[in-house]
Amino acid sequence: MDRLNAKFFNKPTYPVKIVQFGEGNFLRGFVDWMVHKSNKENHFNGSIRVIQPINSGMVDVLNEQNGLYTLISRGIQNGKLIQNKEIITSIEKGVNPYTDFDTFLKTAELPELRFVISNTTEAGIAYTSGESINDKPQQSYPGKLTSFLYKRYKHFSGDVKKGLIIIPCELIDRNGDTLKNIVYRLAQEWNMEKNFIEWLDKGCDFLNSLVDRIVTGYPGDEIESLAKELNYDDRLIDTSELFNLWVIEGDSKYAREFPLHESGCNVVWTDDMTPFRTRKVRILNGIHTMICMTAYLYGIDTVGNCLKDEYIRKFIDKGLYEEIIPAVDFDKNELISFAEDVIERFENPFIEHHLINISLNSVSKFKARVLPTVLEYVEQFNKAPEVLTCSLAALLHFYGGLKENGDLIPVKDDKDILDKFNDFWDQLRGNRVSDTEFVTIILSDKTMWGQDLSLNQHIYDSVLKYFNAIKHSGISKTIRGLF
Repeated sequence: MDRLNAKFFNKPTYPVKIVQFGEGNFLRGFVDWMVHKSNKENHFNGSIRVIQPINSGMVDVLNEQNGLYTLISRGIQNGKLIQNKEIITSIEKGVNPYTDFDTFLKTAELPELRFVISNTTEAGIAYTSGESINDKPQQSYPGKLTSFLYKRYKHFSGDVKKGLIIIPCELIDRNGDTLKNIVYRLAQEWNMEKNFIEWLDKGCDFLNSLVDRIVTGYPGDEIESLAKELNYDDRLIDTSELFNLWVIEGDSKYAREFPLHESGCNVVWTDDMTPFRTRKVRILNGIHTMICMTAYLYGIDTVGNCLKDEYIRKFIDKGLYEEIIPAVDFDKNELISFAEDVIERFENPFIEHHLINISLNSVSKFKARVLPTVLEYVEQFNKAPEVLTCSLAALLHFYGGLKENGDLIPVKDDKDILDKFNDFWDQLRGNRVSDTEFVTIILSDKTMWGQDLSLNQHIYDSVLKYFNAIKHSGISKTIRGLF
């Protein structure tokens, strides 16, 4: 069987307009796919040079395949099962700065280069002490980027027209601002001239962005059947869901230079990404956290199976449409449309989201994703949201570490959180505290929730009610009693 490469497939040639730090599944199934679509319709007409951000990576394989790979996007759309298979042609080549530092720096001299994209994991945008402009390469992504930008500044003699637009995709809040602050800090520590800082100010823009697409990566379990179906060998096959959203906070003039939205990609340019982040966190992430421990105690293992169960589906719908959406300050029609997309994504038969995996660090997740909705719902409606407070009660039981049948629950969280819950549950099971005292102790813990939730009577009463119901009547009867 032929290998996917230049001889097998005729790849179009475009000038390099993007340098991309990261060659992993996500960027190839998201940004690189978008650029491919835009090139096909003659909207962007630019290619991507990929930089391997750490010592070990896949650029060698990428180069063996001439930057080509297959993306399979699949899922439910408007109630129909859809599968798309396409060879992506947007990557020019990959560069490993650990073995070819000169080519990495020479990339900064490309005249038509305009954008820097990255996904180096959340830990990638972090300050690392002890790095130097003389390192070949620097170990951190911000260090490499600072060196790269300085090389471009020097090569073009400080021409601000040769500045770059930096759009990180790492999943941290205000990712562009964070990256910019580290680059400026390194430039000062490395004693770079004042004119370089001015070039950064006038010629470069660091934009915050929010990305949303589930990219499931290499389909190892299906690779033999897919190879036969495609009739070629591809070591970089990538898989994703159909849904895609990229919110970029920046001047809309850049949209004309980077017109991905004109090719049908769901790219939104805005002067404030906060509402979009709130929408994603409260609905997509909020539903995950709302259901994962409740449904796990109920006896369900995956998100997809939650939607197949009559009462857990009712639990989701009630929490989503009667509690979350009414409390979120955003256009309600847009929230409903986004929520419908989320439910279709959860129904995707090609993606298995195990609830026990989603439950990792659920205390901090509940605080960030669900608690703000609970507080705003109480403020607006002067009562507690039943589903959301029931899910908090389920969290307290989940962190007890035992199912109703006595089986152990593999709870994973920070040690201090687990130690607290273990201590509280030992006291409850030893009858040293009552149910009421137990709930009071946990809800009043400011280190977990950022405030004393026991002082909010609506929340306290509702959580206590559902905690007692789960303990004495069981999770199944409690859930069914909501409807």
